[in-house]
Amino acid sequence: MTRVARVLFVCLQNAGRSQMSAALFERAAGGRHEAASAGTTPAARVHPEVVTVMDELGIDMSDRVPRRLDEAQAEWAELVVTMGCGDACPYVPGTRYLDWDLPDPGGRPIAVVRVVRNAIAEQVEALVEELDRAAARNSPSTGSA
Repeated sequence: MTRVARVLFVCLQNAGRSQMSAALFERAAGGRHEAASAGTTPAARVHPEVVTVMDELGIDMSDRVPRRLDEAQAEWAELVVTMGCGDACPYVPGTRYLDWDLPDPGGRPIAVVRVVRNAIAEQVEALVEELDRAAARNSPSTGSA
């Protein structure tokens, strides 16, 4: 069995970028890796325009609720992907961090939110491929000698 990676996606409100990232990651990983998302100052709900563009891909986000980032989540993750939270994101020694420079889709026209969604999808696909390769390298050999 290959090792599962735990990835935490973090943005400011946990209402757009990090929510889309976690949902797209879950779909791309197909259960091979785990994802969670959080925000440093969570909004009351996921941005409606985000729900709309994700629904276009068959991903229902209407029931997702923004969550506040806490230390336990950061410690759970092997990889933290930040998107605009800067110094508000906790630093956990030994945890790998990536920063994705993506615009906040909140309140933007649907066409702009689609562009952000598609950029996230590309980065998520590359990340899942990287994690799959790492898991394959680290899994016990099933071949015979």
